[in-house]
Amino acid sequence: MLSKLFKKKKLEVVAPINGKIVPLEEVPDAVFSGKMMGEGIAIMPKDGKVHAPIDGEVVLVADTKHAIGLKAKDGTELLIHIGLETVMLKGEGFTTLVKAGDEVKVGEPLVEVDWAYIGEHASSTITPIIVTNSEERTVESTATGESIAGETVLFTVVSK
Repeated sequence: MLSKLFKKKKLEVVAPINGKIVPLEEVPDAVFSGKMMGEGIAIMPKDGKVHAPIDGEVVLVADTKHAIGLKAKDGTELLIHIGLETVMLKGEGFTTLVKAGDEVKVGEPLVEVDWAYIGEHASSTITPIIVTNSEERTVESTATGESIAGETVLFTVVSK
């Protein structure tokens, strides 16, 4: 009985976009590959919108629309950083579909992205998905291969 009370819950983080799963260490940006912002994974997108990878609250929509922050009920904080050097685009190529304070469910669209525009005007379309409070959490079971938005489990998060 007590073991059930103390059993740690795992939060599954699913793919927010369709594409090729890439280890964070291979992201061509030292801030992400060096895990300075936290543990996670990245996706080289193929197409489609950016979807919620967890149930939770939208806590950040960057003014430049290139990044979305989410917080799960267990306290896990995620950052979806759409492309690299995309802050320089000042919102061009992005249409946000949510705002800070919104509650979202897995698979719900967050951002429409013009991937062709991003590919032409930013250094990369690769999209890191980061657990920004990973010092308080353990990231397990990172996936490989292809991702399907709203379906493919990228990794699980367990509170320390």
